[in-house]
Amino acid sequence: MARVLGIDPGTKRCGIAISDSNQSMAFPRPAWSRDAAFIDKLTALIDEEAIGAVVIGLPVALSGNETASTVDAQQLFEEVLEKITDIPVLQWDERLSTLSAQKSLSEAGLRAKDQRSRVDSAAAVIMLQNYLDGLNAE
Repeated sequence: MARVLGIDPGTKRCGIAISDSNQSMAFPRPAWSRDAAFIDKLTALIDEEAIGAVVIGLPVALSGNETASTVDAQQLFEEVLEKITDIPVLQWDERLSTLSAQKSLSEAGLRAKDQRSRVDSAAAVIMLQNYLDGLNAE
């Protein structure tokens, strides 16, 4: 099976996670700046890692309503969808993934200051793992 790439979208940085080839576990990669080179880096990573699908987190409020983050994530999704046409690109509900990531990092003993560089990719791992768990439950 091909690996799956998960992206936790942010306005400044995006968390990155990649599954194993069995699509059963998600692993963090360093977060990327969301800049003009983001899409080029993404296409290179897809080629290098034999990625078969991209899953982009969709942050919505607990009520299910859109937020400013939802609109921003939708914009990133559309940009990626426009450039990546040879593999599936989809969205996945990522409610509470960043909060869960912060909690996990705190429980691991990292201070809030030290979490900043890791929380985006930890959130990407949580979101991607939830997606993979849904796939494997079928």
